[in-house]
Amino acid sequence: MSVVAVTLLGGCDVGSAFGGFGWPQGGITEQSQRMYDLWIASVVAALLVGVFVWGLIFWCIGMYRKGKVGSELPTQTRFNLPIEILYTVLPFLVISVLFYYTAVIQTDVNKVSANPDVTVDVVAFKWNWQFNYPEGNDVGAPVVESTVGDSSYIPIVVIPINRTVRFREHSQDVIHSFWVPELLFKRDVFPGNVYNEFQVTATKEGHYVGRCAELCGTYHSMMNFELRAVTPEKFAQYVAALKAGKTTPQALEAIGEKPYATTTTPFPTKRDAE
Repeated sequence: MSVVAVTLLGGCDVGSAFGGFGWPQGGITEQSQRMYDLWIASVVAALLVGVFVWGLIFWCIGMYRKGKVGSELPTQTRFNLPIEILYTVLPFLVISVLFYYTAVIQTDVNKVSANPDVTVDVVAFKWNWQFNYPEGNDVGAPVVESTVGDSSYIPIVVIPINRTVRFREHSQDVIHSFWVPELLFKRDVFPGNVYNEFQVTATKEGHYVGRCAELCGTYHSMMNFELRAVTPEKFAQYVAALKAGKTTPQALEAIGEKPYATTTTPFPTKRDAE
């Protein structure tokens, strides 16, 4: 068990040499890095088990091939208790270790602290987004500013890096899904009195496209937004600019950022097309 545990904990450096074994390597949060490490460690553990099994198969082929042993079969054994115990206990140990680390990391990824550094209220509607910056963490806290998207404007949500950010989600109509691919995480947005939430700690600055990942109607594919991860200093200046009455584009320009989305553009809805 200890050998498997060490493999799980130390296998994360292997992924970069093999393209992540199919797992995206562009995660920008602490949570996405933990999920990536678990994936790489699981693949390494599976490969070790595979190599062991393949080794036994090829050893048997080499040792007991017909040309070597003649027409006589090798000695047959029955009720080999040590081997039976090994084949029962070893898989159980591997599964137990994988289950343990999966449960630990899943709990960590879903963890929401009582007092995050920043709370962003996400409001989804057909077919766009509204991002509110409340002054507190409670539902109904006074809102500093709202950014609302429409068919001609991609809404931008700004968060600080190296700070805990809680996204609290609500829908005004049907089920949507808040998804930024680089977060390696998405969560559904429900209507009614349901407030879904999750928490991330971004580690990389940048501009990242966001999408709705739940089929929600005619213009579902056009329901995009942009996530901006900036330094805590820039974020404080951004919020101060919003409080001073500046619009989102003006506040972004005030901190040296592009005023409009750079990762996606508004889609023509063609509602007036004949």
